[in-house]
Amino acid sequence: RRERQRFVDKNGRCNVQHGNLGGETSRYLSDLFTTLVDLKWRWNLLIFLLTYTVAWLVMASMWWGIAYLRGDLHQVHDDTYGPCVANVYNFPSAFLFFIETEATIGYGHRYITERCPEGIVLFLFQSLLGSIVDAFLIGCMFIKMSQPKKRAETLMFSHAAVVSQRDGKLCLMFRVGNLRNSHMVSAQIRCKLIKSRQTPEGEFLPLDQRELDVGFGTGADQLFLVSPLTICHEINSKSPFFCLSQRSLRSEQFEIVVILEGIVETTGMTCQARTSYTEDEVLWGHRFLPVMSLEDGFFRVDYSQFHATFEVPTPPYSVKE
Repeated sequence: RRERQRFVDKNGRCNVQHGNLGGETSRYLSDLFTTLVDLKWRWNLLIFLLTYTVAWLVMASMWWGIAYLRGDLHQVHDDTYGPCVANVYNFPSAFLFFIETEATIGYGHRYITERCPEGIVLFLFQSLLGSIVDAFLIGCMFIKMSQPKKRAETLMFSHAAVVSQRDGKLCLMFRVGNLRNSHMVSAQIRCKLIKSRQTPEGEFLPLDQRELDVGFGTGADQLFLVSPLTICHEINSKSPFFCLSQRSLRSEQFEIVVILEGIVETTGMTCQARTSYTEDEVLWGHRFLPVMSLEDGFFRVDYSQFHATFEVPTPPYSVKE
């Protein structure tokens, strides 16, 4: 079994990294919300904590600064003096006043008075800034938690693809399954053949993509995915595998990328699952074992046999031959 670099891993991760962007990195900042959603969870949590911590310290410092400039810190024990904020006499008390105001706790011990117009302006600014920060960060966390990426992990693909005859025609087949009872609405499957080639003009295409027909014209690519299905690509004169034989398969180098898309029934969000098969993962002359059985009033799926195959008589020649 030959190990080589894959374009798409078996778990669906694309092995593509973008480098030397130069000035194009500013595009990430122009779409800051999407950039934050795309970050890993550890960076999201770090930004979440740092943003709130810095905002709290800055706003508490502004309240302490008002009290310091007005001289409220030196009139703590004067009952006749009217401070800007009652019972704010140092930075910790200013910090607690800000937290009580921001979280609308309202203990009643610290409160702003009408003798402080600058405090009223700062209070309005704090309310607007707090609403913006909450909407941005909490919205980002909510979108990230509701992303359907984890749903794709419960969509299974067979470890290998097989080549055998079906209805008298040579076909490339693989199996897909849904582990959850909730359905994938409007599920559709597509296949891409990734293979290097050289054009008649001498141009070399290192990762040329070609479409593999898995029933686009007949509607077979629209899946009712309530039980494991075997996806079939008929090898004919229009197929990229028209000249593929059992012998030539050993010397070929290609990758088949499978893309399964659908709408998650419980959330209504679009989900995409991906996998790939290299030439080493295509078994010539094999067929998948059945996984469906009829029980008392229902059909049972045995996922222990999901990846299992068995050999069947298959001509070793290509369709062209």
